Amino acid sequence: MTAAHTTGSCRRVELPGGRRAGPHLPVSPGLVKVAERAADVGASALQIFSDNPTAWRRRAEPPPEAAAFRQRLADLDIAPLAIHAAYLVNLAGPDETLFARSVEVLRHELFQAPAYGARFINVHAGSHRGAGAEAGVNRFVDGIALALAQAPDGPDAPLLVVENSSGGGDSIGATVDQLAAVLDAAARRRVDERLGFCLDTAHLWGAGYDIADPAEIDRVLTEFGRLIGFGRLVMVHFNDTHSALGSRQDRHAHLGDGRIGTAGMAHLLHHPALDHVAFYLETPEMEKGFDAVNMARLGDLVAGRPLAEGPNRSLADSA
Repeated sequence: MTAAHTTGSCRRVELPGGRRAGPHLPVSPGLVKVAERAADVGASALQIFSDNPTAWRRRAEPPPEAAAFRQRLADLDIAPLAIHAAYLVNLAGPDETLFARSVEVLRHELFQAPAYGARFINVHAGSHRGAGAEAGVNRFVDGIALALAQAPDGPDAPLLVVENSSGGGDSIGATVDQLAAVLDAAARRRVDERLGFCLDTAHLWGAGYDIADPAEIDRVLTEFGRLIGFGRLVMVHFNDTHSALGSRQDRHAHLGDGRIGTAGMAHLLHHPALDHVAFYLETPEMEKGFDAVNMARLGDLVAGRPLAEGPNRSLADSA
């Protein structure tokens, strides 16, 4: 059952097992306002970009508002904060210039994360660009080892969280086996202690995992636990998708407005192995009020209720 928990004037969406959930929100309104918006839509966790996700240039210092943002998140009990690394980062490919730029951007994210209070830096595994999956995995781990070596360590240092892919464009990490290969390579480089993993539901679907079926979710998670370990799974990107199963495409959709559907997603939210995992929504049009709609739908999935409609229209009409 979903209960309502009040944080200030806000009603929090409660999940089973004490797990946490929240949206990815744009930071353009200002960091403190973003923290307050997260609380307003019932979030207990939050994901952001720390800078422009489509630019190599990074600001030299965290914004002046970062300290106030960190304090506001603490006041509102919103954690863990995840920072999604810039989309341009590709550590798996053979191009030396792109590799060096990617290492620097990731190092910068790791270096600035404590100023925001971020627990996780989430990064895509990237594309091997024709070099082959094995070469891509080794190249990727070389890159994260370089970035971690140049970033501060210690109790405030964030965990680097590797996200699965849908498998398109020579991307690595589309299967649990490939994610396990990343962990094995990281262990050989002795950087595995600073590594976690994120499973994106839309990417799983695009890669061919039929997670509309609760039995397939159980099978995938059992395989993940056997090859990698549940302790390494710290994030779930909780998205529906418009992509066809196994298409290797990535087209995120509002919860219940895509092909995965409610049975599989509700099963994932209740899975007993995931009590320690934070769920992050990367659904479309967060800035247009759909952050609140999708958080409400997440609560509906937990409680087994019919899903909420969108503001002034059905989400089924908005795709």
